[in-house]
Amino acid sequence: MRQSILPQTINSVPTVMPRKRRLSMRRARQLIPLFTVIIGIIVWQLIVSANIYPIFIIPSPLQVVNKGIQVISNGSLFYHAGVTFGNVIAGLLVGLIFAVTLGYMIAKTPLLEDFLSPIIVAVQSAPVVAYAPLLVIWFGSGPTSKIVTGALIVFFPMLMNTIVGIRTVPQPLRDLMLSMRATRWQTFTKLEIPAAMPVLISGLKISATLAVIGAVVGEFVSANAGLGFLINLARSQYDTPLVIIAVLTLTIIARFLYGLVSFLERFVLSWQKRALRS
Repeated sequence: MRQSILPQTINSVPTVMPRKRRLSMRRARQLIPLFTVIIGIIVWQLIVSANIYPIFIIPSPLQVVNKGIQVISNGSLFYHAGVTFGNVIAGLLVGLIFAVTLGYMIAKTPLLEDFLSPIIVAVQSAPVVAYAPLLVIWFGSGPTSKIVTGALIVFFPMLMNTIVGIRTVPQPLRDLMLSMRATRWQTFTKLEIPAAMPVLISGLKISATLAVIGAVVGEFVSANAGLGFLINLARSQYDTPLVIIAVLTLTIIARFLYGLVSFLERFVLSWQKRALRS
């Protein structure tokens, strides 16, 4: 009995210790962002206390908190954030639809790529900020110009990821679908989309954050609502705490969209494995 108990005791030690160590390391890594924020706030307060810059240029953290409570209480922050969020989602969806559709067509038709590549590169070579005033002239100062601006900035990275994703489908799998006399729709749904899904998800992660930039750029140029409008208004009044609150809200929106895509990624990739197996 001693011989049977001793190996179990010895073997249990190296399996338990690494597991505890992994848990402690994981918890420590989760606390790193919190420590970074705390250190940043401390440094921020030290700069304010040293009176290096005027208080209206770099306000104290307490001033920013008070301004945040004020705009949350009167509902103005939620209103402007809701307008921007709506423009972001609409621009993201429009950009994704056009990019994925055109990207698939280009991936399947090299002649179309030769024809459209110069136009696409020419449009994307200029920053979106340069197009924003023109879009306001064409579509007005309403939400349409902001949606188009967001769609433009989303379009190019998603287009390239779609082309790469479709073209990286292994040729043996395509030959297998042909040997099974699969239709184009079956090849598209059962092979091409599942196989290209990791690349498409990577493009979607990038596009989700870029859509926020596109919407705000449109609001900077001409708007009567939205976080971009709020930043412009606060800047004209030298209300630096309000500018900081609006910028923090934009980062929260971008982080939320990125986290949402990452959350969906796990389910999509599991669906990809099941689809390719079937």
